[in-house]
Amino acid sequence: MLEGVPSVGKWICPCPTNVMQKLDFKFPLSVSCVHFICSAAGSYIAIKVFKVKPLIEVDPVDLWRRIFPMSFVFCINIVLGNVSLRYIPVSFMQTIKSFTPATTVFLQWLVWRKAFDTRIWWSLVPIVGGILLTSVTELSFNIFGFCAAFFGCLATSTKTILAESLLHGYKFDSINTVYYMAPFATMILAVPALLLEGTGILHWLETQDSVYGSLSIIFGSGIVAFCLNFSIFYVIHSTTAVTFNVAGNMKVAVAIMVSWLIFRNPISLLNAVGCAITLLGCTFYGYVRHKLSQDVGKSISESPRMSGKRLEILPLVTEKIDKN
Repeated sequence: MLEGVPSVGKWICPCPTNVMQKLDFKFPLSVSCVHFICSAAGSYIAIKVFKVKPLIEVDPVDLWRRIFPMSFVFCINIVLGNVSLRYIPVSFMQTIKSFTPATTVFLQWLVWRKAFDTRIWWSLVPIVGGILLTSVTELSFNIFGFCAAFFGCLATSTKTILAESLLHGYKFDSINTVYYMAPFATMILAVPALLLEGTGILHWLETQDSVYGSLSIIFGSGIVAFCLNFSIFYVIHSTTAVTFNVAGNMKVAVAIMVSWLIFRNPISLLNAVGCAITLLGCTFYGYVRHKLSQDVGKSISESPRMSGKRLEILPLVTEKIDKN
């Protein structure tokens, strides 16, 4: 974990990892599969039973063209994250994942041809650099783990970009996104989980003193995963993919500072400086986003049509479906 901040691990480690550590349940694919099953069930109950949101009818073609790719990348991201943790410590993985805001902007610029204001690019320097300072002190290099974490970083960026496209372009909401995404993700993970981990799970069940108690903990973590998946799409729906990943870096810095302020866990000077730089970078990013939103509001009031390049601004949920 980050140097001098062991208690932060439970806040920034993936939920499946914590479950495996507590129960010696070393089957990340199966845990993730259970989490998606719980997410599918939770979203179904929220829409069909409690009527939280009306069900959005989706054409079968759009299901496979828009939602399945996002579900597939979602699963790849989980698999790569768990694989990387087998070979490198969390601190090194966090160092690599700190580049996610930058890779998100770069991929949107390179692949999706989305233009960004220069100030957005500059704001990412302290956001990424600050987290690098907080986690660079415990680097333990492994080429396989590094590749898994790096491609996991790209998968995270791609996942959030696809989610932004779905939520903003297709007028989706967060609960409907989970409703359609979770069954696809379950289908993708079920077969490899059964083939690779089925025998091990049977052996694990035989060694448990309280099978029902252990399974209740695993399925209980699935409820938490449902809430997490809902919150992920809610934040992306309310902001953008870049903002969501910037908030991820901010979360790490805040977690370290809270662990020092509340739990009095010692942190090094490098950790403190890195957190301060990250928080300042996030503040500058928020300021830039606010100014861009104001500029766009003025432009819209002056002219019904905007000219020039499309900047990374607060999106409108009333945008029309993207034409491919």
